[in-house]
Amino acid sequence: MGMEDDTRDYLVLIANTIALVLIWMIANVLVGIYIGLAFFNEMPGWKNILYYVGFAASLFFLTRYILKKWRKHLNV
Repeated sequence: MGMEDDTRDYLVLIANTIALVLIWMIANVLVGIYIGLAFFNEMPGWKNILYYVGFAASLFFLTRYILKKWRKHLNV
């Protein structure tokens, strides 16, 4: 017996959402912590400001994309 199509689509949507968020988090940890752009010495430099602007923009677009995908699936 196979899985129903709606159930499979829902589980794929959940897995894709988790994967996207994890990839986004790994990328931000890599750039922010390992490269050191998330930390200030005394005052934030232009690289720190650029990192935080990119962080906020990517969070906005990721959230918008995920919400659009879920609304399309749930027909809201």
